Amino acid sequence: MNIEKDGQASRQAALALGVALVLVAVWGVNFSLQKFVFNVVGPGGFLFARYLIMPVCALALLLWRYGMHFPKITRRDFWELARLGVAGHFLHVGMVTYGIHWSTAFSSSLILACGPIFTLLILRLMGLERLHKAQIAGVAVAFAGVLIFLSDKLLGGRWLATGGDLFLLVAASFFSYYTVAAKPLIERHGGVVTMTYATLLGSVPVVLFAMPAGLSAPWGEASLVVWACLVWSVTVSAFLGWLLWGWVNAVRGVARTAPLMYLMPPVAGLVAWLFAGEQYTGIKLTGATLTLVGVALAQFTSCGARAVPAPVD
Repeated sequence: MNIEKDGQASRQAALALGVALVLVAVWGVNFSLQKFVFNVVGPGGFLFARYLIMPVCALALLLWRYGMHFPKITRRDFWELARLGVAGHFLHVGMVTYGIHWSTAFSSSLILACGPIFTLLILRLMGLERLHKAQIAGVAVAFAGVLIFLSDKLLGGRWLATGGDLFLLVAASFFSYYTVAAKPLIERHGGVVTMTYATLLGSVPVVLFAMPAGLSAPWGEASLVVWACLVWSVTVSAFLGWLLWGWVNAVRGVARTAPLMYLMPPVAGLVAWLFAGEQYTGIKLTGATLTLVGVALAQFTSCGARAVPAPVD
């Protein structure tokens, strides 16, 4: 009996690893897919369409899970979920969308991989955790890597691309806030309720903000390929990907799963090189390597591995 259970657990763990690797590849490819869609309908048009689709996905998930009897929440939790939705969707996803548009696929994936650094800093500022020497060293190495990575853009006067990368850094900090603020809500209501309610509440300001761009976007010029990329990016990469990543963490454990997220920038860089014509200098690759090493050092030393949630974007 124990042998049968062990075999089933091993098969489930192997399946979870396969799903995780597929998700990392999907997320890495998604940076180039989004830029492809932006070239036709613009980042504002993409945001508008995304947040017409996302609430439908959230409602469908709630109906499938709870039927017509959605879980009740207190007024206090309603406003906390609203703030979470604004931080995670309006601020983080909105800024990420424009940051990716102004920057490149590889740069965007690398900058967003710095999210755990901001999580550590927020926890330190809130007095919830002390930073150890190895973590402080990791933070320093990561930011040095980012500066080296951006140096060619700064020296070359590419201010729009540099601004996009800095925009993405701020966006990463908002997702770190989302990660910290979501924890007590997830403990009270579960991941599905927290995710769907925050999505529904956060979609409102995004739709209002993106409506002018969305209504004026040249949708008639969007081919079936563009529409397919948009729907895939929203429903599979973002929404379904978040749910599957939660299952993978539950099966494999956070400590074994989190390091896989650092495969995402190399995947994004390879795809952008193959299909979008991005070129990488030795300085850029050195900076990227230092950044990922610093993030990994800060996250996994002294206090053990922390959760690396699926990116909202």
